[in-house]
Amino acid sequence: MGLFSRIFSSNKKSGEPKPEERTVLTLEVGDIVVYDLQDYEVVGKITYRDGNFEWFGYQLLVGHDTIWLSAEMDDELELGVYRKVQLPVSKPFPKKITHEGKTYHLEESGRARVTGEGRSANLQGGEVEYADYAGSDEADSLSLEAWGSEIEVSIGQPIEPYEIKIIAGSV
Repeated sequence: MGLFSRIFSSNKKSGEPKPEERTVLTLEVGDIVVYDLQDYEVVGKITYRDGNFEWFGYQLLVGHDTIWLSAEMDDELELGVYRKVQLPVSKPFPKKITHEGKTYHLEESGRARVTGEGRSANLQGGEVEYADYAGSDEADSLSLEAWGSEIEVSIGQPIEPYEIKIIAGSV
């Protein structure tokens, strides 16, 4: 064993597990997501299931700023970052929505069973009615989620995997 290997290996505890490498499909509460020069902590996770289709919503927090990271594996990995907005919407969900002068058209809708972790743990075993809308330029989208009588509206834009970095918060 060389001098450098002795120095550097003596600081390592044997038997200490290495942190598991995370992906956007395996993020856990407590992990850190670096996006747009900010370090966000994953404080909530929602797993959505509609039939055989599954996708994830991660609540990311820095200070008092909350965003949502959406991750799904369709034909390819699709990622989006969303922020809640105030927009009066009622059911049944409309075919198109106008927000801040931009028109969004309904792409898909349905019902999903959900499981929650972290700040979203109270959603365990619940159901949500959802609708996804695309802007005409497809640069951004609207997402509607009806949780009982409350409808949450979020505006988002697609991002590429290289735009984020993940740091595992635990093993």
